[in-house]
Amino acid sequence: MYRAVALAALRAGVEPGMTGELEKLVSELDIRLEPGAAAQRVRLNGEDVTDEIRSREVTSAVPAYAAVPAVRARLVELQRAMAREGGVVMDGRDIGTHVLPDAELKIFLTASVQERARRRYEESGRAQGMTLEMLEAEIAERDRQDASREISPLVKADDAIVLDTTTLTAEEAAERIAALAGRSIAEAGRP
Repeated sequence: MYRAVALAALRAGVEPGMTGELEKLVSELDIRLEPGAAAQRVRLNGEDVTDEIRSREVTSAVPAYAAVPAVRARLVELQRAMAREGGVVMDGRDIGTHVLPDAELKIFLTASVQERARRRYEESGRAQGMTLEMLEAEIAERDRQDASREISPLVKADDAIVLDTTTLTAEEAAERIAALAGRSIAEAGRP
C-alpha cells in the first residue's frame, strides 16, 4: 500500500515535503489488494500496478512517503478497515506494533540483508539493471530509515514470534506460518 502511494505521488509530481498536496492525494486514492493466481495483486484507482510498484524508483521513494503522518494515518485507516472484515493476513513493518496491536497472531519475519537482496535480485533486480551489491545497500538503507523514523518505526512487537527465513524457501516459510496459525487457533479453542 505504501508503494502504491509512492507510485501515485511520483506520477502526480507530489514530493514528500508537499504535505497538503500529499494529504489530498492520499485521501482520494483507491488502493485494493486482491488475490491473484501466483501472488496478491495491487490495484491503484482500478489499475493493476503490482509490477510497477516494485520498480527501483518506487522502492527508493517509499521510505520518504511512508514517514509522512498523513500517509500513515490514511493507510492505517484502510488496513484496519480490511482487518475488521476478518480472515486477513497482513504483512508490513508496523502491523503488529501500530496497525493491529491486538492481532491474534503476530509473526516477525526476518531474513539477512544479503538473502533479501538475493531474492529481490532473482525476482526483479536483473530486469531493472541492478547488481546484488546495489540491492543490498538499498535494503540496508531502507531498514535503517524505517527503524529510525519517528512515526511507527520498524520494531518487533513484544508478543511477536520471530521467524528467520534466511535459510527457508517460500514454501517452507509458508508451512511454518500455517503451523503457527494452526497452533494459535487451537490454543484459542476455535474450530
